[in-house]
Amino acid sequence: MELVTEDDIRAAATRLRGEIVRTPLTAGPAQGPPFLLKPESLQPTGAFKLRGATNAIALLDPARRASGVITHSSGNHGQALAHAAARFGVPCTVVVPEGAPKVKVDRMRARGARVIMVPPDRRVEVAEETSRAERLALIPPFDDPTVIAGQGTVGLEILEQSPEVATIVVPVGGGGLASGVATAALTVQPHRVRVIGVEPELAADAAESLERGRRVAWDPERTHRTMADGVRVCLSDLTFEHLRHRLDGIVTVTEDEIARAIAHLALGARVVAEPAGALAAAAILAGRVPTVPGRPEATVAVVSGGNIDPALFTRILAEHG
Repeated sequence: MELVTEDDIRAAATRLRGEIVRTPLTAGPAQGPPFLLKPESLQPTGAFKLRGATNAIALLDPARRASGVITHSSGNHGQALAHAAARFGVPCTVVVPEGAPKVKVDRMRARGARVIMVPPDRRVEVAEETSRAERLALIPPFDDPTVIAGQGTVGLEILEQSPEVATIVVPVGGGGLASGVATAALTVQPHRVRVIGVEPELAADAAESLERGRRVAWDPERTHRTMADGVRVCLSDLTFEHLRHRLDGIVTVTEDEIARAIAHLALGARVVAEPAGALAAAAILAGRVPTVPGRPEATVAVVSGGNIDPALFTRILAEHG
């Protein structure tokens, strides 16, 4: 299986110039170990997914682009594809699992996407069926080299912004972000920068897969127990191979640790993070990933998204603020 390369990521970075925000590195919460944040929540769609979606659409030939694009997503990738499609003047359809956060679904529709709601275990099947029936270009959330290359620009930016970085911590759901960032770290700074993935304990299929040495899928009934809706999906064969060869390690966090991280980021770093977006910070704050005393620039936590349901955000701040 052919993996994404440094050249793929650098080409994506050139392609994305002017289309996405080059997010800054900002200080982590004052309370706790020293580390920096890469707030992808500052993207126009509130999450890193805009990078991969834009790169994928940009690489479609004009004829395929004109027919329209489709994806399956619980929220952030759907929003990103809708945004990118609108920029290119392309019709967009998103197959959404029932129970997806209303705030994310509403934003997909606001960006012009047609939304098809289905049971969680049928999201991929319906997207593929609709793609064939309507001749739409299918752009998966993570199981695609062009998407992974776009997500890898997050890692490329971190390496350029903080030459002293030694550890990058990233959330893991489908594995596209972790695959791209790990590729950037391994090829741009080989053997100097380690990349650590983070999953919720209640959706830890990647941790189990890497431990067993083969891809293990968890049923939606298991992964939907976590509040981190953005990482309820499992690895694909493509992302598993990237992580198996390039990720330096993976840890898990509890639901309480995720909630506490959301509160710490909001109150201590002025960064709004959704549950999936808070995973990396949660692992650091919980002591799962050691940092270097006095050197915040040595550890960077990627805040992958900030599209949190307002009611959930209010409740977490009330309980943990």
